[in-house]
Amino acid sequence: MASGGAGSGEADTAAPAPAPEERDWSEMTPVCLAEAFSRLALEDLWRGAMACCRSWRDAARSRPGLFAALDLEPGFAESTPGAETAAWWTPAFQRRVDAMLRSAATLAAGELREVRVRHCSDDALAFAAERSPRLGILSIRTSPSVTDRSMLVVGASCTMLTELDISNCYEVSYKSLEVIGQSCQNLRVLKRNIFNWIDPSEHVGIVPEDYLRECPQDGDREAIIISKFMPKLKHLELRFSKLTGVGLNSIPRGCKELEVLDLFGCANLTSRGIDQVAANLKNLETLVKPNIYIPRSSFHMGRYGHWQLYDERFQTNVFQI
Repeated sequence: MASGGAGSGEADTAAPAPAPEERDWSEMTPVCLAEAFSRLALEDLWRGAMACCRSWRDAARSRPGLFAALDLEPGFAESTPGAETAAWWTPAFQRRVDAMLRSAATLAAGELREVRVRHCSDDALAFAAERSPRLGILSIRTSPSVTDRSMLVVGASCTMLTELDISNCYEVSYKSLEVIGQSCQNLRVLKRNIFNWIDPSEHVGIVPEDYLRECPQDGDREAIIISKFMPKLKHLELRFSKLTGVGLNSIPRGCKELEVLDLFGCANLTSRGIDQVAANLKNLETLVKPNIYIPRSSFHMGRYGHWQLYDERFQTNVFQI
């Protein structure tokens, strides 16, 4: 009992645990703050650190490299189709995207190298392009307000582009492709996909119907321009393009280094024509064929004259890889 009491007394007189050290973040130098900010995700940097106080905002602005990439694509990709995605097509949402794009271009001070956004405007894109001579990756897919006007600015200002995604940008024409091809000699990746016009039901209630009806019709001209002015392409996506064999046959004549060719949904192509083109692309590693099925009710009988040709073009087993 005596020894037990002694032990209890020793425990009662033991020194208390030291209090946790308190750190005053306001005393951190701008250099240390900027270094800490470089480890933050994009959203944490913009909505957390920069919104905290003026000193933190100034510290972030002191390092343009923090804003070298503006990638909003994860937020778009993770969204479930519905009311939220339908709201992307509103002027209010476009203004929000434009504000971030303009801010990123300004804060990067010429160091912006990657932009992945949707639903930006012509003015905001031109603003960013003029201030981003080192831009290497530009993805503005599904930006209905972007036209040839801003794309011409991109071609003149961003000559270091290696990757361009203008999918679902219906106001961008073959003229922009020509300028980009002539100016951006190091372009390796081009994505020029359009919405599924064969069965647009997946877009109903999200994409305005009038926009779906305005899908580009000059797939052959675009393919010919791509072949002529983008000889170093390694990756080309033309999903649901309306090109025919005329445009397709031009691709291997100019884009001899292609490794990936995506023709999913290109309903005007034949299996024989695709195989011939693939045989002429010696570096081709991945070929995505149309692989679609079109119900006969979707077309008038007179379009092809007889169903034998219809079956040759569209039966699904013809296009399996």
